[in-house]
Amino acid sequence: MQAHDIMTNKVITAERDTSVEQIAALMMKHHISAVPIVEKGRVVGLVSEGDLMRRVEGAVEKHRSWWLSVFANPDLEASEYVALHGRRAKDIMTTNVVTIPSDMPVGEIARLLEKKHFKRVPVLDDGELVGIVSRANLLHAMAAVPVIRFESSSDDQEKRDIILGALAEAPRLSIAQLNVVVEGGRVDVWGIAASDAEEAAVRVALANIEGLGEVSVNIGRLPNYAWGI
Repeated sequence: MQAHDIMTNKVITAERDTSVEQIAALMMKHHISAVPIVEKGRVVGLVSEGDLMRRVEGAVEKHRSWWLSVFANPDLEASEYVALHGRRAKDIMTTNVVTIPSDMPVGEIARLLEKKHFKRVPVLDDGELVGIVSRANLLHAMAAVPVIRFESSSDDQEKRDIILGALAEAPRLSIAQLNVVVEGGRVDVWGIAASDAEEAAVRVALANIEGLGEVSVNIGRLPNYAWGI
């Protein structure tokens, strides 16, 4: 599953000269937490609810200690003033916007949002905005993950291929270190894993397949030096 499978296609945008009041109204009307700022179809910035909240009375410290003022960067202070008092999107928007391509896997998107503490990320194709992925989109994707089912006509080889395909979806799991044996209504998985987390991934992948029948998982460990560590 990739970004284009879960993204919101109809993105609410604004322009550089859109007023702060209009952007706030867009957020409330459409129940969104950020508005990409575009120019000729290209994303040039992003205004988030955080950018607006900084402008609320009392949200930002007004007075700094005199000794901090001595070392303060004048350009930074001027930028802060513009961000807090500017009336247009261009004054308050974040310009170093992190974006993703439409073919980025959902797992990578989740890791990006977690690492950067983002709530959403714009999706670009050839530099143009085509969608946006939010944490809500990821949650919807998780809820919609289909359960794999065996067809009643599937033979043992077809079942084995399905199982190997499901195991291949687990991140960092080495299929080359696993052997799957399917015979009738029984499945045996043998092999080695680098950690308890990888073994757990094997068990979860198998649990998401309906109709496996009796399952036996036999996963061992190798010492770190055996992995070349």
